[in-house]
Amino acid sequence: MDVNEVLLPGVGLRYEFTTHAGDRIGVVARRTGEFDVVGYGGDDPDEGRPLFRLDEDEAEALAQIFGAPRIAERFTDLTRESPSSQPVRVAPGSPYVDRPLGHTRARTRTGASVVAIVRGGEVITSPGPEQELLAADVLVVVGTPEGVDGVKWIIRG
Repeated sequence: MDVNEVLLPGVGLRYEFTTHAGDRIGVVARRTGEFDVVGYGGDDPDEGRPLFRLDEDEAEALAQIFGAPRIAERFTDLTRESPSSQPVRVAPGSPYVDRPLGHTRARTRTGASVVAIVRGGEVITSPGPEQELLAADVLVVVGTPEGVDGVKWIIRG
């Protein structure tokens, strides 16, 4: 089974895998020591629905029950990696102005993640797929250089 690991700057790590039944499951290991377990529906593969949150002790107990090594052991090594991060401006002519971020399907199409939106003096961290994009928004995109370029291409239309 393949487990996809994604560094979420300022948040932690996300682990995703697909079960033998075809369900996508994610675990977000937060820097705070908490763990969010999320499931992904079929309508929007980028939108995770929270299933439950565990504190560090609860996650440790669950990992021991399953006989798995603690996810947090890899946390330090992975946070040393530096993925590419670039701002992507939403121009007034973009086809995604006044549309939800999820309509771009950017993460599915490129593997890069929009981790924040800068709107004027406000920063919207961890925007969900329902977050509407406005002209002049600046998306903070993290991923491979190719993935970030792909998001730029998508937003430009």
